[in-house]
Amino acid sequence: MFGVGVGGIILIVVLVILASSFKVLREYQRGVVFMLGRFWKVKGPGLILIIPGIQQWVRVDLRTIVMDVPPQDVITRDNVTVKVDAVIYFRVVDPAKSVIQVEKYYAATSYLAQTTLRAVLGKHALDELLSEREKLNLAIQQVLDTQTDAWGIKVSTVEIKQVDLNESMIRAIARQAEAERERRAKIIHAEGELQASEKLLQAAQMLAQQPQAMQLRYLQTLGNIAGDKSSTIVFPVPIELLSVLRAKPPESK
Repeated sequence: MFGVGVGGIILIVVLVILASSFKVLREYQRGVVFMLGRFWKVKGPGLILIIPGIQQWVRVDLRTIVMDVPPQDVITRDNVTVKVDAVIYFRVVDPAKSVIQVEKYYAATSYLAQTTLRAVLGKHALDELLSEREKLNLAIQQVLDTQTDAWGIKVSTVEIKQVDLNESMIRAIARQAEAERERRAKIIHAEGELQASEKLLQAAQMLAQQPQAMQLRYLQTLGNIAGDKSSTIVFPVPIELLSVLRAKPPESK
């Protein structure tokens, strides 16, 4: 009776050990296995066997992780303080490095992203920060990807979400934009005057070459005046005619 009881207990213990030795990993999971404290291999996905007491393992998720970087106080190159937040997309490409080379890769990547965001954006002026986000996103992504490569982390995308300015800076930017619009309006007006003067000069030169064209222009002007309802008709007098009238008559001998 006692022997049967001991045998049953032993059988139950063996079954429990065997049941705990088998692990099931999903398609996006891997198991980093250590043999007596030393790295052995990466297993998965599917059914894997872990020897209790001899082997230990760590489950690693290979899916893309979306990390929200909290707002950071950034001082730009032109000494403007802004708050910038971003979002980072990264994933584990080497499960062994993500466990062995860094204690907590998620926290390490988060802190590194915050410092990198301040360092990279601090090298650029405010205008670049507002108008060249694509270039800045790429610069931050390249720096992060280079530094996290030793941890088995691949940073695929970095996106700056929002840039917060204080009220005084917003008003200053509005005044700058208004001045820029006025400058462009004046330049466009001046270019229009220049083009109109060039066309008038060409028309005058062409009319001067053909006296008949000048006469036709004179008659067209009279027709326009006569077609108006005004009771007063002004006859334009060529300046050459006035010069002839002002000329003194020849003295009689």
